[in-house]
Amino acid sequence: MKVSQLDLPKQLTEFLSSIGYETLYPTQKSSVEAGLLEGKSILVSAPTASGKTLIALLAIMEHIYKKKGKIVYLSPLKALASEKFSEFKKLESIDLGRKIQVEISTGDFDLTDKNLGKNDVLVLTNEKMDSIIRHGAEWINDISLVIADEVHLLGDQDRGPTLEIVLTKLKLLEQKPQILALSATVTNADEISLWLDSELVESDWRPVPLWEGVYDQGVVTMQNGKKFEIETSMRGPPVDLGIDSLKNGGQAILFAETRARSASLAAKASDVIGKSLPEEEKKN
Repeated sequence: MKVSQLDLPKQLTEFLSSIGYETLYPTQKSSVEAGLLEGKSILVSAPTASGKTLIALLAIMEHIYKKKGKIVYLSPLKALASEKFSEFKKLESIDLGRKIQVEISTGDFDLTDKNLGKNDVLVLTNEKMDSIIRHGAEWINDISLVIADEVHLLGDQDRGPTLEIVLTKLKLLEQKPQILALSATVTNADEISLWLDSELVESDWRPVPLWEGVYDQGVVTMQNGKKFEIETSMRGPPVDLGIDSLKNGGQAILFAETRARSASLAAKASDVIGKSLPEEEKKN
């Protein structure tokens, strides 16, 4: 399905085209067919990079164009909230005969939060939304769309309770806002979908194939049986694997269990990468 075929006004489809969206991915097409642009609540469970951001954008634009109400995007992390705010801020360039306003708020509740209600799209952390609800902000009753990213965190021991309380209160609002829940890893998607009273769009489609392998003492065995050796060093397997990927013209993302561990891996990787860079790039 082409973006131009969507039931959206021309200025919105042209905006999507201008930021690189021409054709819908399977997950996006399934979401539209499930009633995304008709106000139906939907839980999308699909792998990373399968197009969930565009699904959110489509729902946002439909609500803005029809002036249904305010849109709230919920994020579990300030960094993710900041990233999405940068993406949604582009919506302000759309000419609908009025100024579209996008704002972010991730800190503690204060008096300035009363002005949040003047915006069309609000990017908030789950904790921020919880604080706003507890303080009884009047604009909550104007919310027509709630986008809950990383909704699988409902099962997280630390972040789960806050997200559950926030979604419970929002879905029980008198105006019954549309809820768009997004996640890449929901093991009990059917149960969460039932709880949210939403349609379930579940997919394992990826734009880039995922290949898995197991590293053991300098040798990686891939799922298809192919094996290859990694040059080992004192920096440890994660960095060695990353460096090997770079040497073969690829990219690498290293995940660690703590911030301190992440910083340690970054320092080790930067040391070896820095030594391999041409002198001109080192100066830049």
